[in-house]
Parts: sequence; structure tokens; C-alpha cells
Amino acid sequence: MSILDSFSLDGKVAIITGASSGLGVAFAKGFAEAGADVAICARRVEKLEDTRKAIEEMGHRVIAVTADVSNPEDCERVVEETVANLGKVDILVNNAGIATAVPATREAPEEFSRVIDINLNGSYYMAQAAGRAMGQTGGGSIVNIGSVLGSTTAHLPQAAYSSSKAAVIGLTRDLAQQWMSRKNIRVNALAPGFFESEMTDQYPEGYLDQMMFRVPAGRKGEAEELVRAGIFLASDASSYVTGALLPVDGGLLTR
Repeated sequence: MSILDSFSLDGKVAIITGASSGLGVAFAKGFAEAGADVAICARRVEKLEDTRKAIEEMGHRVIAVTADVSNPEDCERVVEETVANLGKVDILVNNAGIATAVPATREAPEEFSRVIDINLNGSYYMAQAAGRAMGQTGGGSIVNIGSVLGSTTAHLPQAAYSSSKAAVIGLTRDLAQQWMSRKNIRVNALAPGFFESEMTDQYPEGYLDQMMFRVPAGRKGEAEELVRAGIFLASDASSYVTGALLPVDGGLLTR
């Protein structure tokens, strides 16, 4: 296999969670462009269908499964339908996530719990289900979507989100040490910096532009830049990489 060929996802089957909007759509389309057949899941049926149609038009097999990743039974069903329709699971991108920006003294328990349920528990439940399937076919690659906010702050009151993303980093490290030798499953995480998405649309107007003073690159990230890093971690190009956190942040964590 040539170096360039090692980045290809030809013949691979990838599950992308949270694929109804924003970065999830970019991951789904980008992985299909790299050669993968794709299973996409999210809670919003209509938007998920839009993503499915776009990938189908690219000439790849694709299935769409309505699911809430905070429900373990939904996670099992996503994997089961992927295997039934596409034959196997080689890659999981744990992209589904939500964010809140609520002062800690006013954040309701259910608000905090919902963020943890989706961002952390959902990543774990999906990894469990996909890991079982990957273990039966010789291994695979799991890419968790963390955040730079697992390692720093964003000048907003985001205790729930930051806690969930810090936990995803720990989850990545532990699953990597459990599964590499026993199941040949690599588990890594991306740490996106400031990217425009449906999630960041809820932040105060002009917030992202104001935060650029923290980014040596001097600009927000483009979705394709994050997708390329994800393809690296999902592909054979990173065959000796596991348990890693790869910041895609324009240098934010260097400051």
C-alpha cells in the first residue's frame, strides 16, 4: 500500500453520529468522498434525510437511522442496522453533542445531566456497540469528537460542556488501552477549536470573532480541515496511533 493509498477509506463502512447538521454533515460527506459507505444517525429525521440524499448522490451506499445516542438501545440498533445493510462496521465517528452556556449557580441538574448524557454517555454507548461489532471482524477505528474546551476554557459559563469533553478525553485514553491489543480497535479523539456550526450559533453575536485573539492562525477553522484530520485518524494512515488527542485549533492550545 502506498502512502497516499493509506489515507483512502475505500471498502470501509463508517458510522457518523449527529449527522443531521453542521460538522456531522461535513464528516458524513467527507468520509463518503474518501471512499467509505456511511451509516448516519441523529434525532432529527428530516435533516438526517437531507444528508442521506446528498451522500447517495455521491454514489455511495448510505443508511439513515433515527437515534438518540443517550439511549443505549438506540446505539445498539444503529450498529445492528449498519451491519445488516452495509455488512460491517470499520469506523465510528462519535460526533453527536450539545452545548449549554449557563452560569453554574443557575444551571438546573437536568440541564447538566442532558449534556453529559449525550456528549459523554452517548459516546460510550456508541463505542460499546461499535466495538462489539468491530471485534468480530478484525478491528477498526473510533474517532471521538472532543473539544479544546476539555483542556481550556472559552470565556463562557460552560461547566457541563467542558466537563463532558474532558471526560471524553479520558474515555478515549482508557478504551484505547483496553481495545488495541485485545480487539485491534484504535481509539483516538479530535479536539476542535473554534468552528462555525449550529452549536455555536447559540453563542452571543460576534463571540467567535472576539475569540480570535486566542488563535495564532488568526481565523476560525473550516469544516473540511477538521474532516481531513478525522479521515487521518480513521484510515490506515494512522495505523500506529491510538489513545491520542489531536487538536485542530489553529494553535489555540499553545496560548
